[in-house]
Amino acid sequence: MQNDRKTSENQRAANLKKDPPTKEGRRDFLRTGTAISAAVAGIGSVPMVHGQETQGGNSDTVKLAMVGCGGRGGGAVNDTMSINDNIQLVAMADVDAEKLEPFRNGAKKRHEDKVNVADSKMYSGIDAYRRVLDDPDVDVVMFATPPGFRPQYIAEAVDAGKHVFAEKPTCVDPAGFKICLSAHEQAVANGTAIVTGTQYRRQTNYVEAIQRIHGGDIGDIIAATSRYCSTGIWNRIRRDGMSDTEYQIFNWMHFIWLSGDQIAEQAVHNIDTMNWIMGGPPESAYGSGGRFTRPEGSEMWDNVEVDYIYPGNRMLSFMCRQIPGTAGDNSNTIYGSEGICTIYGGNRGATITDRKGNEKWSMKGDIGAAYRQEHKDLIDSIRAGKPIVELKATAESSMTAVLGRMAAYTGQSVSWDFATKESKLDLFPKDFDIKGSRPESKFAIPGQTKLT
Repeated sequence: MQNDRKTSENQRAANLKKDPPTKEGRRDFLRTGTAISAAVAGIGSVPMVHGQETQGGNSDTVKLAMVGCGGRGGGAVNDTMSINDNIQLVAMADVDAEKLEPFRNGAKKRHEDKVNVADSKMYSGIDAYRRVLDDPDVDVVMFATPPGFRPQYIAEAVDAGKHVFAEKPTCVDPAGFKICLSAHEQAVANGTAIVTGTQYRRQTNYVEAIQRIHGGDIGDIIAATSRYCSTGIWNRIRRDGMSDTEYQIFNWMHFIWLSGDQIAEQAVHNIDTMNWIMGGPPESAYGSGGRFTRPEGSEMWDNVEVDYIYPGNRMLSFMCRQIPGTAGDNSNTIYGSEGICTIYGGNRGATITDRKGNEKWSMKGDIGAAYRQEHKDLIDSIRAGKPIVELKATAESSMTAVLGRMAAYTGQSVSWDFATKESKLDLFPKDFDIKGSRPESKFAIPGQTKLT
C-alpha cells in the first residue's frame, strides 16, 4: 500500500525552515544535487505500510531497502533476514555502482527466498537514496552510509513515511544533532519507527547489569571508567580518476565531516552505555589526545581521553585509542558506594563485585544475538502497530561523543548546553560537489583549533 504523501513540497520546505542552524550546507546540497521529487514531500497524515496493515499479524511481507552496501550494510541485512520471517529485500542503493551486484549476490546466497531486488531497483550515485525513498513498495529503509550523511538521510526517510534502521553514530556535529531531534519528533507524529545500531541496549548481559545498577546493587554511582582501545583501522588508497570528494567518501573513516573520528564512529557504543547508566548525557567535557600513527592525509587522531561530568557530580574517565601494537580494552567499570560493576564489550560478559572484590553476580554476553534482536524489535514493533522511535537517545550519545571531541580538539572545557544550543559547528561541506575538489586535509591542534 502506497504511503500517504499528499503534503506539498512547499509545505515540506516550510517544515525544514524550523531548524535555522542546518538551513545551509546539508540541505543546500540535497536540493542542488537533483530536484527533490514530490514523492519525498512532507507527511500530512500517518502513513500506512505493508507491515502495519495486519496490526499484529505476520501474513504481509515487510519490504526492505538497503542504503549503503558495504560491510556493515551486509551485516545488517544478514541480521534482519536471519531472525525475521516474511521480510524481503526489494531495493538497494550505494554511491558506488560496483558494490550493488556483489551485495545482492551475497544476500541471495544466504537468504535466497528473502531477496527480490530487480536490476531496475539497484540504484547508484550520490542521490541514489532518493530513488529508494520514492519507491512505494519500500516499507523499511536501512542506512549504513558514512555517518556524515546520516542525519539528513534519516530526516528525509521520515518525511517520506518510511520506517528506519540507522547505524550509529547518527550525527557527527551539533547541526546534525538538531536534525536528528527534529526527525525523532516527526517519526513519533507519523507513527513510523526508527531503530538504531546500538546493539548493546539489546544485549542481555548489558540489560541485566544495568537493571541491577539502577536497582541499587552497587549502591550510589560515584564514578566510572570506560575504554574502547584497539589496534589500527583500515585506510583505502585513492583510485585513479577520483575527485577529492569521491576519494574522501571512499576513505570516509579518515575525514571528520564523514566519520566524526574514532570517538564518534566506533567508541560511541561505550559512550551510549554510559549515558544509559547515568540516565542521560553529561553536563560537560574536558579532554586531550593526539596522533602518532595515522596515515598521511588522515584527519583522525589515534587517541582521545575525556573526563565527562554527569549530573550529581559523577565523573566518567573515558578513553579511546586505535594504535597498532597496543593493549586492547573494551570495558565499562562503574564504581558504586557498595560495589563495582564491570561490563565488557563483545561476548566477554559482565560482573558485579562488592568493594572487596568478592563476586556477587556475573553473566555471559552474546553480541551476535544482540545484533539480530535490534532488527527483530524493529519489525515486531511495525507489525504490532507500536513503532519504536529511539533516535533521540542515540543522537544524544552521538552528540556526547562530539562533545568530547570538541573538548579534546580545542583543549577547552565544553558544556553540553554550549555544544547543543550555542555551537555553530556544521561539518558538512556547504559547497558539496561529488566531482569537486576539497581543501587540503588538516588535523586538529589544541590551542589552534577554535571552539565554534
